[in-house]
Amino acid sequence: MEELRRGPWTVEEDLLLVQVVAEHGEGRWNARASHAGLKRSGKSCRLRWLNYLRPDVRRGNITAEEQLLILELHCRFGNRWSKIAQHLPGRTDNEIKNYWRTRVQKHAKQLRCDIDSKTFQDIVRFVWMPRLLERIHVDHDRTIGTSLITASEEHSNFTNPNSTVVQVRGDQRDDKVNTETTNGDFAIGYEEENWDIEQDGWTINDLLNEYKWDIEN
Repeated sequence: MEELRRGPWTVEEDLLLVQVVAEHGEGRWNARASHAGLKRSGKSCRLRWLNYLRPDVRRGNITAEEQLLILELHCRFGNRWSKIAQHLPGRTDNEIKNYWRTRVQKHAKQLRCDIDSKTFQDIVRFVWMPRLLERIHVDHDRTIGTSLITASEEHSNFTNPNSTVVQVRGDQRDDKVNTETTNGDFAIGYEEENWDIEQDGWTINDLLNEYKWDIEN
């Protein structure tokens, strides 16, 4: 038998797999590999399709809402990645597992804390998840504010072409405000806050002491 290929998939292989699935559907992956003329195993074709080539698959840029949901669901289901993935449309169990290992386990390691310990679970519950919630609210308010300002700007320009334009930088926060005037334009600027626990420079005791009341109550 001819030896099967291993390693990274090529663009040509991806196109062949997409075409054969479009013609014959999912399943029976050994047969699909044979029909497509792919020198890959059925398992390799299945994983390539499910994790990368499906039209509805979402990869990268895990949102704050998705991160919060992953943390919540992991408290309920543990390492049952397929079960967690069912609640995140378009996300694969493999990507969720990779997020957990590269982000959550990394935080635990940097804090010199066992990931399954009550101490780290308290940090996730009383520090990490509240931060994600706050970031979600900030992003939501920013989106609404930007939409309102854009609508107001369009209306203002329509009714008065010489009116002042109010600009909001979409990549900045709304709780630290700076104002500056340039060429008659009034700009509202915001200072960005770092939300990543691993870059705050805190020790585990700092984290627990700051949120001592929440943890003890």
